[in-house]
Amino acid sequence: MSLEAFVAETFGTMLLLLLGCGVVANAVLRGTKGNNGGFLMINFGWGLGVFAGVYVAALSGAHLNPAVTVGLLVNGDIETLGPDIEKSALNVVLYFAAQLLGAMIGAFLCYLSYKKHFDAEPDPGAKLAVFATGPAIRSSPWNLMTEIIGTFVLVFVIIAFAGTPSGLGPLAVALLVVGIGASLGGPTGYAINPTRDLGPRIVHALLPIKGKGGSDWSYAWVPIIGPLIGGALGGLLAMMVTLPVVNG
Repeated sequence: MSLEAFVAETFGTMLLLLLGCGVVANAVLRGTKGNNGGFLMINFGWGLGVFAGVYVAALSGAHLNPAVTVGLLVNGDIETLGPDIEKSALNVVLYFAAQLLGAMIGAFLCYLSYKKHFDAEPDPGAKLAVFATGPAIRSSPWNLMTEIIGTFVLVFVIIAFAGTPSGLGPLAVALLVVGIGASLGGPTGYAINPTRDLGPRIVHALLPIKGKGGSDWSYAWVPIIGPLIGGALGGLLAMMVTLPVVNG
């Protein structure tokens, strides 16, 4: 992975998180123009964040998500694998690092954009919701299952896109994210991306946000492990319906 690709992946993920966390902030924080905009507005905001991020990160292949990286690795993506095991491991680590860094920067920029609304919001749960996902009904095994299924759909269909001459590119992925949110996002808020949740959760823990409360680390493993499992399953099962992704 070149330096240019690392920077592209970082900036693409940064935009994804800035627009994604931003739409949540607009919908849930007190006094915003979009307050009470609803879950569908949030779904579209995340989808458009993906749309922007994919274009910006084109040079890196626009994974923007460790689950996508893992899915492509399992599916046999040559660019992700590299020519040998050592190169493969290094590439995966660099993708993960760029994604986490970008996610943290995007979350921080969202905080700066909504600073006065964070100050005005009395509910610590609403403040945390801007940064991290949380279950509607807390049941770790079932929350994990939801994240596995949602991420499986994401990666499975993304790999299928690569094998079809649709020409829709980033728009297709954006609409897929909207669809997953509208259909499967209700139980957990659909992280479907480990760094989407982990990076902003770290930022929430570090920032001096007035009355922020805890960062709910007891739940944080679910939106990390679930998407990684779902991504791997998506990459494996995509082999049954499409050829492995080959860059070249």
